[in-house]
Amino acid sequence: MTRMAHGTQRHLPQTSGWLTFAGTLAMVIGAFNVIDGLVGLFNDHYYLVGSNKIMVFDFTSWGWFWLILGAVQIAVGAGIIAGRMWARVIGVMFAVLTAIGHIAFLRAFPLWSVLTIAMSILLIYALTAPPSRARG
Repeated sequence: MTRMAHGTQRHLPQTSGWLTFAGTLAMVIGAFNVIDGLVGLFNDHYYLVGSNKIMVFDFTSWGWFWLILGAVQIAVGAGIIAGRMWARVIGVMFAVLTAIGHIAFLRAFPLWSVLTIAMSILLIYALTAPPSRARG
């Protein structure tokens, strides 16, 4: 809250560095997922799994899943930085979905998946720690 020259008060939105961090991290995770998707679509033999199946889907299905999820996460990251509450809620849901998806993908590319799971957990914290009315 600030005091104006003529005696009125104006409420400024509370800012949070966590939300700026969360929006940036959401865009990085989204970019990683887009890369996963493109690799799954164009280079099936890149991953370490011998058969062409991970759980129930083949690499092409996983490629589309990661590509679409990553593109949406990049847009959600921009919404988080812009201070939109809907983006925070969707960001948490997609971070959980990403972590679960990378658990299933763990056998195909373990280091990348562990890194993405860790970043998703950090993203969930960064989105839920700031006050609900805070902006990025």
